[in-house]
Amino acid sequence: MARNEEKAQSMLNRFITLKAEEKKKPKERRPYLASECRDLAEADRWRQQIMREIGRKVAEIQNEGLGEHRLRDLNDEINKLIREKSHWERRIVELGGPNYAKHSAKMTDLEGNIIDVPNPSGRGPGYRYFGAAKKLPGVRELFEKPPELRKRRTRYDIYKRIDASYYGYRDEEDGILEKVEGPAEEEMRMRAVEEWKRMEAIRKEARKGAKEVVSVGVGVGAEVLFEEEEDVVEEERREEREREDIERKEKEREFVVHVPLPDDKEIERMVLEKKKMELLSKYASDSLMEEQTEAKVMLNIQR
Repeated sequence: MARNEEKAQSMLNRFITLKAEEKKKPKERRPYLASECRDLAEADRWRQQIMREIGRKVAEIQNEGLGEHRLRDLNDEINKLIREKSHWERRIVELGGPNYAKHSAKMTDLEGNIIDVPNPSGRGPGYRYFGAAKKLPGVRELFEKPPELRKRRTRYDIYKRIDASYYGYRDEEDGILEKVEGPAEEEMRMRAVEEWKRMEAIRKEARKGAKEVVSVGVGVGAEVLFEEEEDVVEEERREEREREDIERKEKEREFVVHVPLPDDKEIERMVLEKKKMELLSKYASDSLMEEQTEAKVMLNIQR
């Protein structure tokens, strides 16, 4: 090992190294302004150089053990190089070269999701964080998504989504409901007609019983009358029997009446009027009765 060090320090080796450095071209520095470059190939070469520097620094910033200050400095340097790269890309487009900005890499968060970080100035990309710099204090919060607050819907929002379908106006458009409801509707209609006919027969029987005695057969007696109508029929039959008894007694004993007596039609009218008043007092309110009385007075109706 010592022998090799002595060789390296020898006069001949030092002379050869000096001659090799003299033959090399002087190191060319990158122009400070991209607008100073007039050659498209040179501009592309400087862009490639910046890309290599960015790659080295991005690989270095992945180390979390560098410390907070070193990580922040590296992140600032990378952002500075990215801005410079964007200047050279615009210059390449001006010189007639390809547009590299269209296919540039996007910034991602800790989970790999793409984040759009706009630049307040509106020119070029915004400030970005790379590698371990994303986990620095105050930076992690920038990548955390705020919890989504579920906004309570207002009554306006609820009614805004209600249309004709909500109220069932379009239920019959497909024709299925009509096919299902058709037989049921026919059956319900037949039942309603039969019930109406039965009630009409009962009402006719009630009206007929108010004028004459009706012998009710077994089939009609089995019918269940409404409570009000049944009372009317029974009352009219009883009054008819009373009138017959009175007539029979009058025939047996004739006497001279010194005061005018109502005839059969007048008695029948008074009985019906009395029953009508009883039914009205039972089912009609006082206010309705007063309105009816006022209407009769206004129309000059005596009855």
